[in-house]
Amino acid sequence: MNHFFHTNRPTRKPWLTRRPSRRSSLLTLLFSLLFLLSYYFLTSPSLSPVSPLNKTSNSQFPQCISSRGEKFLWYAPHSGFSNQLSEFKNAILMAAILNRTLIVPPVLDHHAVALGSCPKFRVSDPNEIRAAVWDHVVELLRTGRYVSMADIIDISLLVSSSVVRAIDFRGFASLWCGIKDFVCINKSNEQSALFDRLKQCGSLLFGRIGNVDKCTYAISEDCRTTVWTYQNDEKDGVLDSFQPDEQVKKKKKISYVRRRRDVYKTLGPGSEAESVSLLAFGSLFTSPYRDSELYIDIHEAPRDQRIQSLIEKIEFLPFVPEITSAGKEFADKNIKAPFLCAQLRLLDGQFKNHWKATFRSLKEKVESLRQSPHPLHIFVMTDLPEGNWTGSYLGDLSRDSNQFKLHFLREEDELVIKTARKVVAAGHGLRFGFVPESLGMGGLKKHCPSERLPDVLLYIEEAVCSCASLGFVGTAGSTIAESVELMRKFGTCTRRSLIAL
Repeated sequence: MNHFFHTNRPTRKPWLTRRPSRRSSLLTLLFSLLFLLSYYFLTSPSLSPVSPLNKTSNSQFPQCISSRGEKFLWYAPHSGFSNQLSEFKNAILMAAILNRTLIVPPVLDHHAVALGSCPKFRVSDPNEIRAAVWDHVVELLRTGRYVSMADIIDISLLVSSSVVRAIDFRGFASLWCGIKDFVCINKSNEQSALFDRLKQCGSLLFGRIGNVDKCTYAISEDCRTTVWTYQNDEKDGVLDSFQPDEQVKKKKKISYVRRRRDVYKTLGPGSEAESVSLLAFGSLFTSPYRDSELYIDIHEAPRDQRIQSLIEKIEFLPFVPEITSAGKEFADKNIKAPFLCAQLRLLDGQFKNHWKATFRSLKEKVESLRQSPHPLHIFVMTDLPEGNWTGSYLGDLSRDSNQFKLHFLREEDELVIKTARKVVAAGHGLRFGFVPESLGMGGLKKHCPSERLPDVLLYIEEAVCSCASLGFVGTAGSTIAESVELMRKFGTCTRRSLIAL
């Protein structure tokens, strides 16, 4: 082995004694910077789950300072209108329990934002769905299609009785984004600057920048991990009865554990969330599932009479008078006879799944009513074009004009257009929750009309069906059918409070 030490062989100095070159120093510095940047992005609130550790100073957000004393609750509605209404009721309940002012959202386009499936543990992250809702709300404003949920659903009695505090989203955004003429944003010549402000406000609302100290708290819990309760006498944090089974865990490589948590204890007095100005939920959708609830299990509050009373009141929230009266007008002036209502809407996901059973139920109901020598009047709540009725039971009914008289509404009908204009003119959403003068804003102007009329056809159809004295045939499991049944249960069509239009 002496040849390895031959004196003629050039010797190499040990690397530890080697003097580093300028190039190697630059490479070391570059790799260090890349490491620091990678660490920053991996731990950034925009890419990591929201937690109490993801905090930002509120000094860069003047809204947080100007709204001190005012505490708001925001959430992310999604899916079709009936699901959005269900979430709206849950939001009213949560705001009342936590003593916060509810930010009333707009009505989103049908399925413009989707949640996913709670039973399958496949849902959008709360940050993602908040961001998607914000983007869609801005799009509604930009295109002049913004309609508040309070423009469609009548919450005037709840607000006037101080059971609930509410502010229209445009009023809230006017306060937080500094846009006084918020309803006129689509007509502004300074759209770019306005939307830049909206983007910054959006980062606060949907939690992209994390939680801002004393300002915002973005809730990261969703139906995969949490079932919200209130005063149910069980230990806070106990396991819910519905958990992902082993097959789902293995197939989808998930490890979620669903716990039942009291919303007041978790987010109310004494909690970190209680002190912030804005509390932001993700989805508030829930429904019964396997002897439990998917996300919110609050059906009674026997020790809190205020909340118990509210639970009873929000079981049914009526449409605004302009819509309810339009339904009654169509029944009285167009149908002018006792009639049956049938819900056959293709956009209803449940109808696609149960159309055969729905048509079978309709046929059975029609046969039971064919005892009179006069034609049977049927109001058909459908989005299926009349040209496509051929070959269906609906086509059979339409051909037999001696036995049946079919009635239906279309978007271009005068009554629908007239009602849409009245809803816009009434502006119910902006009648409450104006921005206080003490907070430095001049309130909202209402002189800027929407560029497009809102789509009110579905709501009028539901109102017509509430007047069907011969009965209602709906699709099993449909939230639209549930809405109609509630209207019929609470006698919407016969209420004396209907206004003459």
